[in-house]
Amino acid sequence: MIGSAQYVAQELAAWQRARRYGVPRWMIGRATERQLAGDWEGACRAARVRVALDPRAVAGEHGAEVAGALLEDLRHLAPDLLRWHLPRIGHGRSTLSPHQAIVLARHGGRALHVLTPTMMDGPQHLVLRFGDVDEGAGEESRREEQDWTGARHLWDARRVGELLERCGGGGRVPFFHPDGTPLADDELAAGGVAGLAERVALLQERGEVEAAFDAAGLDLDLTAPDLPAYYDAEPLPLLSRLPLALTRLGPEIARLGGNLHKIFVGWPATVLIDSGRAGTGGRPLVKVVDDRSAGSAAYLPAPAWRRLPDLDLLRAGRIGPDELHPLVRSALFPARPEPAGPSGPPDAGLSGAPVRVRCRGEWHEVRQGDGALRIPHGDGERQREKALLALGGAVSGCFALERAWTGGGGRLPKALRDQRQELFLRAQHGDAPGVLRLLDAGADPHARDGRKRTLLHLLHMLDHEELLPRLLKAGLDLEARDQNGRTPLHMAVGDHGSEALVRALVDAGARIDVEDELTFGLVDFLDRHRRTDLDWLRKRIEKECPGAGGAWWSGDEYE
Repeated sequence: MIGSAQYVAQELAAWQRARRYGVPRWMIGRATERQLAGDWEGACRAARVRVALDPRAVAGEHGAEVAGALLEDLRHLAPDLLRWHLPRIGHGRSTLSPHQAIVLARHGGRALHVLTPTMMDGPQHLVLRFGDVDEGAGEESRREEQDWTGARHLWDARRVGELLERCGGGGRVPFFHPDGTPLADDELAAGGVAGLAERVALLQERGEVEAAFDAAGLDLDLTAPDLPAYYDAEPLPLLSRLPLALTRLGPEIARLGGNLHKIFVGWPATVLIDSGRAGTGGRPLVKVVDDRSAGSAAYLPAPAWRRLPDLDLLRAGRIGPDELHPLVRSALFPARPEPAGPSGPPDAGLSGAPVRVRCRGEWHEVRQGDGALRIPHGDGERQREKALLALGGAVSGCFALERAWTGGGGRLPKALRDQRQELFLRAQHGDAPGVLRLLDAGADPHARDGRKRTLLHLLHMLDHEELLPRLLKAGLDLEARDQNGRTPLHMAVGDHGSEALVRALVDAGARIDVEDELTFGLVDFLDRHRRTDLDWLRKRIEKECPGAGGAWWSGDEYE
């Protein structure tokens, strides 16, 4: 079982990546510009939110009053701020939590809501809808609903200022002055709401879980749920890892109403909060239970129970106040002067510092530049190493590093791993401008990630119009295989790539008879993911290469 300190560090690293790559500075700037200009649809496009609603149709179906209230919300929706606050997978991963339906507002019995992706590693687009949350078919109907109607400060530009009160109190947030400078040790826990939050947080950090709950006015039942030992459900370790905002639980539950609430922390364990005792003079009771024992308890949305990740990142020194989303920075630190230069997450950048590698008894310097990984060896040495490898020999030094860089196996120095991660995380989060910026700075487009994927494999997560021609011109292979034997076309068809991308790859010469290591062909992926938009590809495969693929599944199995 992972230790609490290691778990916390892992989660902080994931949130740091989510902030830097998931909501890049250019996205914030473009979305804000369009939102302030009254172009809410343009703001959504900039924040990679697909709009699946029409206020005019809403007016026809639900009346002018409902449509007017909806349009007022849309005009003040800050989609980049919403993306900033949305839940992430966690456990070291920075992509959006899949299969979520985040309800933002309700009008006329219908919900304005946003749908998160259906795949953990799929495109990070969001879908904005108005209607019944469970409306639809297939995967879109299987959503975990989170009610954010009481958390407008996380998406409504008119209400962002409430963030300070919701995670702090008394004019400041815990551990910080109103200008964003940290409190000194002798200034902590001095009194007031923020001081109490500091005392409780410090107890949590020292592992004094029971004392922290008691100081926050909560009773704690540490009876272990009746689950097999291999489930990670021991109450103390589980509660010590959760970023619980203990002093906020009572007020947030009171705001939501109801006596029984639960926090889903990973099946089958659930944290159950019984606040019904508070009405009779007792304190709310917190207990870890089997999810089946939680009954009809209402899910507590993440903003109501967890500490604001930004504050944890600031305390850990992983980001500075001016790296926050500008609206978040202004809300949390009202006394902080506006930055002289650009603010928000750092732009994409390529480190020009060389990496030292031990090679044949000497230290060599390796670096990215001019679109390649540069090693201090000539063509003759390179040919000798290739011949040695072909004969079964082992490469070492700079050549072993180069082989690892292009997916041939082996390990990379941390500095190069970080540079590769910058490129592939920006691609994974759909940051096409960031990827282009790195390529312009000399990043090597031939790098492969830990799963042997090239940038072509990740094009389904990006706007491909500018990137695809550039990658092909750089010589990337349309038939390159990842660790599962899949080509970029496999990924575009099977991971919800756009029809335009699939057509562009086929037009560029991608083979349509390919099979992965399990002999799944493109027709199998078309069936599995019900890609009716690609019927033209199915017909072409059936005509030109009948029988391609394993046909291990069919659409009927998933009805």
